[in-house]
Amino acid sequence: MADKPVYEEASIDGQPPKLASIPASDTTVWADASPLLQAACAGLRDGELIHGDNFNLFAAMSALEIMDPKMDSGIVCTYYSIDEAIENGAAPIPISLDSTIDVRCTIDIMDHLLACEAAWHKGHSLAQTVFSCIYLLRLDRTAPHALLHSYCRIIRATCKAVVSVVSDARTHEEEDLFTMTYGLPLNGDGDDKCLSILNAVEETISRQLRACKATSSKRRLPEDLEPLQSNPNLEEGFCKALLCRLRFRKHFFHVLSCMKRPQGRGLESARKHIASCLTELESILKSADFLRSCFDESCEGDIDDKTTASGFEPIGFDAMLNSRLSAPTPPRAIKILSWKKAVEYFVKLLHDLDVICSYSLDPHLESLLRFVVQFQKSQPDLVARSHLQLLLVQDGKLYGRDPFFAVINKAAALPEATKNHDIQKNESFLQLGMLVMNLLKILCTNAAWQRRKLGKFLQDWRVIYVQLELAFRNEYGEVSSSSNDENTCMKIFQHILLWVEEQTYWIAFRFLILGFELELYSTGEYCMVYWYLYAVLIKLTEKTHLMMAVSHDNAKRKGKKKKDSPKDLARESRIPPAVLFLQCYICLAEGLSMMLAALRNEIPVFHSPSPFNTEHEKFVQHFELLQRACIPDHVSYPSYKESTTHARFSTLAMYNYFKDAQRIAKEVKSSFSNDPERLAELRKLEQVAEHNSVAQNVICRLGALDPSLKVSFEFSHHPFFATVVVKRS
Repeated sequence: MADKPVYEEASIDGQPPKLASIPASDTTVWADASPLLQAACAGLRDGELIHGDNFNLFAAMSALEIMDPKMDSGIVCTYYSIDEAIENGAAPIPISLDSTIDVRCTIDIMDHLLACEAAWHKGHSLAQTVFSCIYLLRLDRTAPHALLHSYCRIIRATCKAVVSVVSDARTHEEEDLFTMTYGLPLNGDGDDKCLSILNAVEETISRQLRACKATSSKRRLPEDLEPLQSNPNLEEGFCKALLCRLRFRKHFFHVLSCMKRPQGRGLESARKHIASCLTELESILKSADFLRSCFDESCEGDIDDKTTASGFEPIGFDAMLNSRLSAPTPPRAIKILSWKKAVEYFVKLLHDLDVICSYSLDPHLESLLRFVVQFQKSQPDLVARSHLQLLLVQDGKLYGRDPFFAVINKAAALPEATKNHDIQKNESFLQLGMLVMNLLKILCTNAAWQRRKLGKFLQDWRVIYVQLELAFRNEYGEVSSSSNDENTCMKIFQHILLWVEEQTYWIAFRFLILGFELELYSTGEYCMVYWYLYAVLIKLTEKTHLMMAVSHDNAKRKGKKKKDSPKDLARESRIPPAVLFLQCYICLAEGLSMMLAALRNEIPVFHSPSPFNTEHEKFVQHFELLQRACIPDHVSYPSYKESTTHARFSTLAMYNYFKDAQRIAKEVKSSFSNDPERLAELRKLEQVAEHNSVAQNVICRLGALDPSLKVSFEFSHHPFFATVVVKRS
């Protein structure tokens, strides 16, 4: 086999091959392979392929299909090299001798680069998106064109900054092509001066815009100022269109730079630049009408599908030019986002970054976890999630300032004085700190990656609990009296053991509800899922209640009150709002599991076995990772069957779990009046409970007696608690 392909893109229809665009060398020779390929095609049946003796299934996965545009990176393309493209006028400098067309084409290049950048952020390769721009690949050529040169420089510097953030966060395994630069010219000399170059160009255009306004008011123009282009009627519109694009790039680069400052020191500055970016994006959108109206030519096709505001095809791009650099896999078919969708993407990205910048850097782990989970509900893309992770975890510390043992100390309701205790040097406590750090990193990944990691991660939390428990028993034995509470080390162990259990069940809860977000559960599996969710929530509520009791006792001791008043005793006897909140979840999960079990047991249509796997196999598939970690203890498929086999409509009528959920949600709302997120969640839970309570009454009244009764489930009110819909067919 030759070192290089031995044919020069011979056409498959038997026409003579073109002259080789890539010259032969001492080690390679070009030859027409068409007769060989045609002979092979004639002799092969469907499904057969030519292969060597050492060919195997693994090699087949990497095999290339010759002449398939999606597989063969060497297939005929417009140009075989950047130099050839430039020689053929694909990226001229100046773009046009007509200065008006030159300016419009420059704006088209800017718009298409924005669309390419958005496509890259969405997971496509850098080589086939942003660096499909020939001007970027030979940036030195653009030096005579100050406007294009400054824009290309800031684009390159921005790409480098984004690659750096995503690489440092190490969240790019989910979009593995994102950080591959394929030897592209991403690092250029003088890119540190890109802002000063851009500012100089911006100032020139700003002066020109002021000159346009001065002309309209009949004031004198500066003599040294040359217009951007030759048509005075279009000058002001072009100046505005260019300025908003240049300013957006400048402010966006500042956003990335400010957000990378250690310990969140640049977050306030980043927010100011984010506001400026959003303002400039609005101006960019408004400029579209001007750009479409300033030329008589009309564009073909739907304007909304175009990658430029003007609707014209940009000059200087060739997506196939870098196809050989794309990856060790075949080049992907890439559809660049439309210009409008690219602007929408950047608006959402900036809003997501603004949410991160507005976070108060709360050192309380519970508040932080709730913030990250809430942030993920907006489905942020990779760039925003990478920035969040880098903010949370810096130099092995929370926000780059708080050691993780101190964070755990606070979360476990331990006194402030214990955060510097020497026990933190214990191997088990060091490992626990690493687990908390990794938990934050996992929660910043996308939903699919997050769920997979959390499932495996549960075993690590279970192991660390066992290690801490063994270390505690070896050190202190069984605790038999409260007098040992004075021992600080023992107190640390006790609090942290309880906190680790609570955290483990929180992770298990998160793992289960992500399955709803990812649509991993079918309707026939809801019964077992809600039953398992109920079992996990019971344990989570129990541990949360214990943690809150411990925290309350510490606060009480700190206050050194001599005698409790009757009001204080009554307050202590109440169930904390956070526990009631979880009890509302418990009632809904139990109510849904029992209703689904009764439907399955009494209405034949709900009991339709899968032709592919049994119910037991489905149970194992969904909960194997939880079962391996013994979460919760003594929960298994037999216990699930035992709990649900005897569920009937008659038993459902006796006790309505949904009414309990509705009552708790109403009662506890006043406790969260200053917490809009939990208040909104309680309203959703109340709606689900109300609808399901009515549905349960209808089902219990009619049940199996009415064969026309149709029961379905939808998630119209809550993302993971289904609303039961009852209809007659």
